[in-house]
Amino acid sequence: MYIVITGVTRGLGRALAEWYIAHGHTVAGCGRNGQEIFDLRFAHPEPHRFEALDVTQANKVMIWAEKVLGGGVPDLLINNAAVMNDPAPLWRVPAEKFAQLININVVGVANVIRAFVPAMVERQRGVIVNFSSGWGRSVSAEVAPYCASKWAIEGLTKALAEELPAGMAAVPLSPGIIDTAMLRQAWADGAAAYPSPEEWVKTAAPFILQLGPKDSGESRSVGE
Repeated sequence: MYIVITGVTRGLGRALAEWYIAHGHTVAGCGRNGQEIFDLRFAHPEPHRFEALDVTQANKVMIWAEKVLGGGVPDLLINNAAVMNDPAPLWRVPAEKFAQLININVVGVANVIRAFVPAMVERQRGVIVNFSSGWGRSVSAEVAPYCASKWAIEGLTKALAEELPAGMAAVPLSPGIIDTAMLRQAWADGAAAYPSPEEWVKTAAPFILQLGPKDSGESRSVGE
């Protein structure tokens, strides 16, 4: 299977990329950390493809997609790249920080969809998985920007599902609660009680591979 994953330099994206490669799949991924991308290229040469990229830059996403599509149309597109705000009441979150989060978590997803999904639609096959969150279906104090972005992902993905041809799928997926740098940013005291990405991926990676047309437009959670 040919799999495209955003945000592969750390956390869930890195764990997914490593797991899928180890299990015989071809992975193309992007992330903002140039050194980590270099390490991935060294560890996993072609046919795998890794690119230093900011998903908020639509033109650069398009150029990256052209390179990736040169190796084939992806069977699975996973929009994982996202950031968390420092916990604070909404009125204390600086405007530039709010805009940055929305640009990465929402606009970045739209940019990647715009770059890859036309080729998938032309082939009339493939699954788009956009990572949502429990905070895309509920809320908590001091994470309003993140909640806003993940509620947006739920709506965006369900609308996209209505637009796809039969045989394709778009799924908003909550990965669950995992001990990542992002969780520690929002919930430092409690993060260590949850599984690491390396533990999580053992359940999550095969679960994602099973998603298909039957799940299109449905809010799903890993392991449910």
